[in-house]
Amino acid sequence: MTAGGALISVVGARPNFMKIAPICAAWSAAQTDRAHLLVHTGQHYDASMKVQFFEQLGIPEPDIDLGVGSGTHAMQTSAIMQRFEPVLDQHRPAAVLVVGDVNSTIACALTAVKKDIPVIHVEAGLRSGDRSMPEEINRVLTDQVSSRLYTTERAALDNLTREGIRPDAVCFVGNVMIDTLLTHSKQAPGIEALTLGTGVRADSSNGYGLVTLHRPANVDDPQVLRRLIDALCKVAQRLPLLFPVHPRTEARLRAQGLWDQAQAHLELLPPLGYLQMVGAMRDARLVLTDSGGIQEETTALGVPCLTLRDNTERPITVDQGTNTLVGRDPERILEAVAQALAGAGKAGRIPELWDGRAAQRILDDLLPWLEVHGA
Repeated sequence: MTAGGALISVVGARPNFMKIAPICAAWSAAQTDRAHLLVHTGQHYDASMKVQFFEQLGIPEPDIDLGVGSGTHAMQTSAIMQRFEPVLDQHRPAAVLVVGDVNSTIACALTAVKKDIPVIHVEAGLRSGDRSMPEEINRVLTDQVSSRLYTTERAALDNLTREGIRPDAVCFVGNVMIDTLLTHSKQAPGIEALTLGTGVRADSSNGYGLVTLHRPANVDDPQVLRRLIDALCKVAQRLPLLFPVHPRTEARLRAQGLWDQAQAHLELLPPLGYLQMVGAMRDARLVLTDSGGIQEETTALGVPCLTLRDNTERPITVDQGTNTLVGRDPERILEAVAQALAGAGKAGRIPELWDGRAAQRILDDLLPWLEVHGA
């Protein structure tokens, strides 16, 4: 194959890393002379990230780091666009590939399409129907400007066609995040290694639950956050709850005077690296979360998941998987926990094409597509 313009792939936030890793691996193994450049916007960055994500997942060193950092949605999105445009001018890529639904996704997609560079969206067509979520806006707008859209579930095509996307622009490939999960789940440490020396009382022999909580709708409203912590403390009377605390959540807990209560009843840990989180999920009796990605990962692992939201952009995890939407009502949460602990939690099944080969299917379609449609 003759070399053409490079493909630029974009990552910016933690959820992106698990999605880009298998694509980078598949590209390295592909028979192509076309260059692949990895751009890290710096939307999420801390000193431990290289070990926790890039090194653990085998993601190559980014070719370009925009170093944007944190900020409001408007500040962050505009800063990424301003710093990404010179990259496009310098490299004149054949296309730009974005994943997921974070600010880096929409910012780089908009910048590329305004320069007449095709946009490829991995994880297209997911919809919660909740336009109050910034991620939902990012998803809808990214799909509207994308030329090639790769979906994780067949129902995504219905969402896209309702919004005017041509069906021949859409390709169902499966879930790249599950590629990463299946590749690494066996080497993920168990709970005993994870909690060694921390004073945490949870262990795999007696069972434990896993909690993650970070969405603004759950942690920014003091009344909502208090009700959730009260409910989790009651759950912990029946089952130890391991709670890796997101920095945003810790700040809100401390500001609302809830940190001591949480610390007295829940097994608090700092944020976990990818492998540690996979091990904690894999061995848990159940997971309580507001994370979209964890809904998918628990379905793939066969672990009952209680989602502390009223909606989800990943309905396949409810329809086919192990996920149950329980919202934020304490009574509903406690009832769902009781059912799960009584063995009535969802068993679910693995959705179609969640088989660890989604990235290869993307490359099998994308490389010929670039020859025809690349800028």
